[in-house]
Amino acid sequence: MSDAPWFAVRVRPRGGDEAREAVVAALFAAGSQALHEDGETLVTQFPPDCDVAAVRDAVLAADASADVSIAAAEPVDWTENWKTLLKPHELGALAVVPTWLADGRDPARTIVIDPGMAFGTGDHPTTRGVLRLMQSEIRAGDFVADLGAGSAVLSIAAAKLGAARVIAIEFDPEAIGNAEENVRRNGVADVVRVTQGDAHLLLPLVAPVRVILANIISSVLVSLLPAMSAALPADGVAILAGILREEREKMIAAVRGYGLAVSHEDVEDAWWSATVRRA
Repeated sequence: MSDAPWFAVRVRPRGGDEAREAVVAALFAAGSQALHEDGETLVTQFPPDCDVAAVRDAVLAADASADVSIAAAEPVDWTENWKTLLKPHELGALAVVPTWLADGRDPARTIVIDPGMAFGTGDHPTTRGVLRLMQSEIRAGDFVADLGAGSAVLSIAAAKLGAARVIAIEFDPEAIGNAEENVRRNGVADVVRVTQGDAHLLLPLVAPVRVILANIISSVLVSLLPAMSAALPADGVAILAGILREEREKMIAAVRGYGLAVSHEDVEDAWWSATVRRA
């Protein structure tokens, strides 16, 4: 384990409930794996090689009036610390569990994900929203594209649900190793291919894709809608997440602009996820 200290990040949003939810979304998008509420203050930690200036900028972009404090954290054995924080997530036919809780479980329906640099341990509502929605959409033999794949948890789930081919597209090169390790650990390396690059550029190259999974912040989702609409065949679906509940109407209007309509919705806490298909 590296001796370099982690960064403790404390944020007190000042712009009301909407700003607070935007700050939460910004912290998770920046790579936070868990948040703790200390009264009105949001507390999280980032690893030693994190660009903390970028984290601060992301928070202030969400709430310009927020109080942000970043300091070296006390040394922590994160392997042991995460073991106290993570728990199994039972989601319909699938379960997401860390390695130390996987013994005795059916590998055909268990996704084993340990905490790492990449987002996606099943511990966030957006991940769980997609996992719930995709179980009624993935068909045996499907080709699936997972945009902003992070840990590849959704790609692994697609393979276990019967997809024949999955491309996990992730822009952050630092997340690729973690995603590839997770794919191997779950025994789906023959189905899932992890690719580093920009989904705006790569999705058109692999189209048509019957199922698109995209758990990304809403502004990026909107920018990807033209490529997603063009990539979907007549019977294709896209499952979108990373959307705050108050953004629901704007997102519905945005997908309509590309000939798509919401067919199913999932809501958990402040987050809204949706399945969209041809109108």
